[in-house]
Amino acid sequence: MNPVDAGPGIREQLDRTNELLQRVLAEVSKTPSTHAIFVDAGYVYAAAGLLVTGTEDRRSFDLDAEGLIEAFIDKARTIFADSRLLRVYWYDGARRRIHTTEQQSIAELPDVKVRLGNLNANNQQKGVDSLIRSDLESLARHRAISDAALVGGDEDLVSAVEAAQGYGARVHLWGIEAGEGRNQAEPLLWEVDSQRTFDLDFCRPYVTRRPVTMYEDDSPAPAREDVRFVGAQIAAAWLAARGRESLADLLPGRPYLPGSVDQDLLVEAERLLQYSLRGHAHLRRALRDGFWQHLQAQY
Repeated sequence: MNPVDAGPGIREQLDRTNELLQRVLAEVSKTPSTHAIFVDAGYVYAAAGLLVTGTEDRRSFDLDAEGLIEAFIDKARTIFADSRLLRVYWYDGARRRIHTTEQQSIAELPDVKVRLGNLNANNQQKGVDSLIRSDLESLARHRAISDAALVGGDEDLVSAVEAAQGYGARVHLWGIEAGEGRNQAEPLLWEVDSQRTFDLDFCRPYVTRRPVTMYEDDSPAPAREDVRFVGAQIAAAWLAARGRESLADLLPGRPYLPGSVDQDLLVEAERLLQYSLRGHAHLRRALRDGFWQHLQAQY
């Protein structure tokens, strides 16, 4: 029946229905889209380190995570121009899921959530992919995001992409340029809604190779007690810079140190001693003993 020919009652119902639809459409048009960025830190360290410095070994370079996260946010702001950022999720591994000093600094950044999986004896991440899937699926299911930028390359992330897409979210895969071949699994590339690769020029400002100091091979080795004393000196400086809260976080892992702290300890000790401790396991143990001895005395 033509609405013009309908009776007064039907016309009123149609008018009310049209008014309701207009209200709904107006509300929808005012509701901003929302995006989130999901970063597999293990992939970023390995891919960016290899691209810029030629190695995947985290101990060989420093990554300006804060600068890189800000660059990701700026890129998302350009791509999702009419969308607001929910937050950045930074997924990394840590022994016993205890934040390293670097991870603590990242966690303190605005709009950033650090999520930790475990590290096994070979420093391999465990449980990170499941954390990404859980967050992606939950946010998509609750309509908290309309778009997800996923920085990673593992094939195990395919299920996370499928889960989010099942709830209507679009997933955009971001990667880092590989020198040769690919550093992202093909099944992952097939499943996402779009792909983007960051090149050397994009990554170079955020990756810096750590200086390697060369020492004379024939110089006499320092005494064990001297190395222990230097470890205590470095511990005092470390504690003064980071405070007792960081110490409380570090103590449960003793006698082991997080990889980043242990590497910084070694580099600083070699600078003070003017002697390479690499290949001298007993001196490195003395260094850690001195470091721990001072920290435990202050607790």
